Amino acid sequence: MPSDKPVLLASDVHLGAVAPERERAFLSWLRGTADRASWLILNGDLFDFWFEYRAGVPRGYDEILGVLRDLVDGGLPVTLMGGNHDWWGGTYLRTEIGVEFLQDPVVREIGGLRTFLAHGDGLGKGDLGYRFLRLILRGRLTQWAFRQLPPDLGDRVAGRVSQTDVRWGAPTEDDKDRARVLEQWAVAKLDAEPDLDLVILGHTHIPLKRPVGPRRWYVNAGDWVYHRTYLELPGGGEEPRLREWGDD
Repeated sequence: MPSDKPVLLASDVHLGAVAPERERAFLSWLRGTADRASWLILNGDLFDFWFEYRAGVPRGYDEILGVLRDLVDGGLPVTLMGGNHDWWGGTYLRTEIGVEFLQDPVVREIGGLRTFLAHGDGLGKGDLGYRFLRLILRGRLTQWAFRQLPPDLGDRVAGRVSQTDVRWGAPTEDDKDRARVLEQWAVAKLDAEPDLDLVILGHTHIPLKRPVGPRRWYVNAGDWVYHRTYLELPGGGEEPRLREWGDD
């Protein structure tokens, strides 16, 4: 029987690098989804870095993992899409925490809308340097080599290459340019695939909802690094709602 509760979706939280007050705000919102949502989707970069080593997982995430486990144990389906900071998840998240962990874009019915769901990294034109790096970082040989490192050392390496701390402020012109590229890509995809009702992306850290015809939309859920925004899909094919935490 369909639920009368909406699907809730958030992206780009970057736990482990985000400002502490943003992390507390997100955890408060997350706990509230137990009563408010029929399905929770975290669309990439929930963690600023996540990798499952031979001897463990990154430290410092005990609280968020406990909240996710409680949500799943309480009957709330939770889907986590891997982003460019946390694509390297796997068995631990699936078996120990109980989330559905995805590493590639999917097409699903979400809130009664046929939806293309992806984090967004690697889509659209440009960003050739990242595209090349992405192939290397996601390669089996790279993953095998990194998995040989002690978790403490691996975490330090990842912390040095992450640039999340420079994005705590308002979006830069580069951020806005990347957001426009993904918007153009999403609109073109909707034009090319009339069976799609909705494209949902993250990655840009800039919230956006754009109608692309009757009952068809491109939506970017924004982030919790700066905006504290999330997406609500009421169900029944109704229009998605882009919301900011604290304005509920």
